[in-house]
Amino acid sequence: MVFGLVEGLDAAGDPTPETEFAPIASHPYAPELIPLGPRIPLSEVKLLAPVLPSKVIAVARNYADHAQETGAEVHSEPQFFLKPSTSVVGTGAPVVYPPTTSRVDHEGELAIVISRLCKSVPVERVPDVILGFTCANDVSARDLQQRDDQWGRAKGFDTFCPLGPWIATTEVDPASSHLVCEVNGEVRQSGSTADMLHGIAELVAFISDVMTLLPGDVILTGTPAGIGPVVPGDLMEVTIAGIGTLSNPVVLRD
Repeated sequence: MVFGLVEGLDAAGDPTPETEFAPIASHPYAPELIPLGPRIPLSEVKLLAPVLPSKVIAVARNYADHAQETGAEVHSEPQFFLKPSTSVVGTGAPVVYPPTTSRVDHEGELAIVISRLCKSVPVERVPDVILGFTCANDVSARDLQQRDDQWGRAKGFDTFCPLGPWIATTEVDPASSHLVCEVNGEVRQSGSTADMLHGIAELVAFISDVMTLLPGDVILTGTPAGIGPVVPGDLMEVTIAGIGTLSNPVVLRD
């Protein structure tokens, strides 16, 4: 496994026949990214999750339309929960449907990737601690979420946090990015990050006041309306303008 730079994407964040992967000798949080060997055509590279976080902090009910569709109360302060690092997989990796649930839902989201150790970050300093942004899917066992008193089990299964396909460090406007989630080519969710109830700077400042954030930590910023069930055999695709497409098949656990 090696980190690297993806070069030659188009304006939408999608690869072209000329897109290449340039390996680097260090992790992506280093002050200097040192090349390691020749560039490789992206078509010859197997992409893993673009980051291995110590923790994933997921913001709940951050879009009014999603809160409305679930009948949930909207709070004046951000509400969040944790997903384990073991739930993270990359683009192309299967999301495993557990036998203990009868309904698994997709939730396409914009994810923030933290660049440095930070605590109690002032709103005006938040851009200094963000490495970039990626696509996320907060996969949820909806029936277990409704049954349990807390969400750890429903949100924490292995493979329930796809991230990718890469981290966009430029050409992304997190305050106004179009997000689409498709299942088998059918649009299920279509929204804009402009509709978030709590913006990027507010979320990072609020969460970092509660807990120290480490390089590579991920904040999921919430999902717009349109969540729905998937079944084994389905293909989930989360696309964010300027970042690209996160694609994951759903499979039944052996």
